[in-house]
Amino acid sequence: MEINSKKLGELGEKIAEKFLKKRGYKILDRNYISKFVSGPQRGEIDIIAKKGDIISFVEVKTLEDKGFFVAPEEKVNFLKQRKIEKMIEGWLIEKKVSFETPWQIDIVALRIKPGLKKAKIHHFKNINLM
Repeated sequence: MEINSKKLGELGEKIAEKFLKKRGYKILDRNYISKFVSGPQRGEIDIIAKKGDIISFVEVKTLEDKGFFVAPEEKVNFLKQRKIEKMIEGWLIEKKVSFETPWQIDIVALRIKPGLKKAKIHHFKNINLM
């Protein structure tokens, strides 16, 4: 069953949110777009979650598993990470959260099997592509 990329992305985000909640994360925000960032630096943070003292800014990448060798997490390159960091600054300012608060960028990568009955999930914590 073929699914369009928007629906696949939405499904992936729902699965990722459940995955994080099961692991003790509290969801703080979803699909965040900063009021303070514009132009090519503007983007979206899929999920903002907190576990313990650390805020995780989570990029969800979902691919339909058709046997390709491209990993979903490979789609988060250096430029995407820079864009996410700009959005994080906007979120911290908007929510009046101290810049001293520990935070990290995570990736939740999903491969969804055709038929949408199964998903392989990998959680990459505190990525740094520099």
